[in-house]
Amino acid sequence: MKKTSQATDDSFLLSAMQRGDKKAYGTLFRRYYPMLCTYANRFVSLEDAEEIVQDIMLWLWENREAQIFNTSFSQYLYKTVYHRSINQLTRQQSQLRAETRYYEYMLEMLQDSDFSQTEDLKKHISQAIQALPASYREAFVMHRFENKSYKEIADILQVSPQTVNYRIQQALKQLRVTLKDYLPLILLLFPKNLLS
Repeated sequence: MKKTSQATDDSFLLSAMQRGDKKAYGTLFRRYYPMLCTYANRFVSLEDAEEIVQDIMLWLWENREAQIFNTSFSQYLYKTVYHRSINQLTRQQSQLRAETRYYEYMLEMLQDSDFSQTEDLKKHISQAIQALPASYREAFVMHRFENKSYKEIADILQVSPQTVNYRIQQALKQLRVTLKDYLPLILLLFPKNLLS
């Protein structure tokens, strides 16, 4: 009996929503949002679940005039959430497989590369760092190679931490341009990414 009365209520609210009634839409949103998020969270992370449900609810409002439901409204919502969650999972798994293949490829490249190539890369990095303006280089080297905090560097150089931040960001921009051809190898050789 309760399901029938909710279906009737949903039908009334949907009709009102299709005529542009925001209160009716708000009622439907509040009624289904928590349950749909909980349901989607069985398949994907809570953050992804919330995003999926928000997208569906927004789509409902934006397309309110053209909607026809062949099943009950709640069945339609759960089915849509299920399909979007599965699609999201598929995309994530596909991306993970691609990243894994890329990482394995780069590892093979590193293993195939001889010692002289690694030394050559280190030489290019060293030259790129030496080519930086002195103030950028000084802040960058202290932060990346001596593990000093922005505050420690600011105290040593007698400048503000914001100035240190600016200098390091500028150094990174220049290094990314200078070393763009070596980025994949740099990412693998330096666990604490040199250029991020």
